[in-house]
Amino acid sequence: MPKRITIVAHANVSELEQLYRQAKNGIASRQFQIIWLLAQGKTTEEVEEITGYSRTWIYALVKRYNELGVEGLGDRRSQNQGAKPLIGDVEQARLWQVLQGDAPDGGLWNGRKVADWLSSVTGKKISRQRGWEILRQMTSRLRVPRPSHAQSNTSTQEP
Repeated sequence: MPKRITIVAHANVSELEQLYRQAKNGIASRQFQIIWLLAQGKTTEEVEEITGYSRTWIYALVKRYNELGVEGLGDRRSQNQGAKPLIGDVEQARLWQVLQGDAPDGGLWNGRKVADWLSSVTGKKISRQRGWEILRQMTSRLRVPRPSHAQSNTSTQEP
């Protein structure tokens, strides 16, 4: 017989039911429901069947509830600040100044050249795709001269 999940008694069954019924959003409601059902003595399989959540997620939720209590439940995505920016404000300002001039090889700036310049400044390897994305974020455009036809006469095109 599988081991039964133990739930720390941060709140009794009636308090968990009240929290479940009064939850403002669906995520918090489902999470309180899972803990409430387990606190009633339901098995993990029954809770899976009732809620549609996987066993792995139920175990993760119970672990978080056991560690943090009622505050550990609910939609916590708003607390996720996301990844740290690749370049800070200082590097971005320096890049903007550098982009106003010519590229190191005398040509036009592109994703590879921006990535190479940022790699040398930050000491981190930056891909050409990321260089291109940063270039686009800075509202810069790839400036490439229009192609000219191979048989065109440039002297007749001059005004």
